[in-house]
Order: sequence, then C-alpha cells, then structure tokens
Amino acid sequence: MRKIAPVVCLLLMMSYHLVAQTKSEKEVAAAVETLTKAMIDGNRSALEAVASKNLSYGHSGGKVEDKATFVESIASGKSDFVTIDLTNQTVQVSGNTAIVRHHLAASTNDGGKPGNVSLNILLVFQKQQGKWLLLARQAVKAQ
Repeated sequence: MRKIAPVVCLLLMMSYHLVAQTKSEKEVAAAVETLTKAMIDGNRSALEAVASKNLSYGHSGGKVEDKATFVESIASGKSDFVTIDLTNQTVQVSGNTAIVRHHLAASTNDGGKPGNVSLNILLVFQKQQGKWLLLARQAVKAQ
C-alpha cells in the first residue's frame, strides 16, 4: 500500500498538468471561441476584431485569403457556417505567439447549398496590443 500512494500522487499531478491551462492559453482559447461564434453569426465587426490585418487564411482546397477577403466571404454569406463543432483542441503559447490545433466538423450553407465539412485546422494567433489576434489559419481535409 505504501508503494501505491506515491504512484497515485504522481499520476494525479501529471493529470493536473495535462488539463491545467495558463492565463495566456485560456485567453487564446477564448479568442478561438470568439472567432467560432463570429463565423457562425457572420458578424463582420467581430470577424474584423479577432483577425490581424496581416491574416493569411488557408482553405483545404488550396485557396488563400487575406483579412478583407476572409471577412467579406463570411459576412456576405458566400461562406456560411450554420454550426461548428471543435474537438481535440490543443493550445501552445510561446511568447506572443500561440498555435492552436483542433478538428472542425461543421454544417454549411454556402450559396444556399447545404453541406458538411470535416477539417483539421491549424491556427496561429499573435498577441498584438494586449489582444490575441488570428494571424494565420490552414485547413486540411480530415481523413
């Protein structure tokens, strides 16, 4: 029994470390939530507020958009997310840069045509003037 207690304590400490988030990681996760909500709502001002002026937004088909094109595509409904479900999200912060990876499953209604997407996403956020902004995004089709 004496040998089990230290092992249990060690496992508990390791599991706590895996779920514990730093303040910066929590802020980045909140920025991801803000981005997701803005994409579902098609909210132009929220999209502009969460995206860096230097945004590079890559689609799974190879198309790359700048901030203005990304915002216009979502806000106009050309690219319409009805629902977005993010899973398996990880957040790593290094200085003023954060890397977020997750799986995105979404229902869409692009141009009035219903559809579904399953993508693996890489997001890069940068802290600018005290705020985490989306600097880059790349999607690949999930297998």
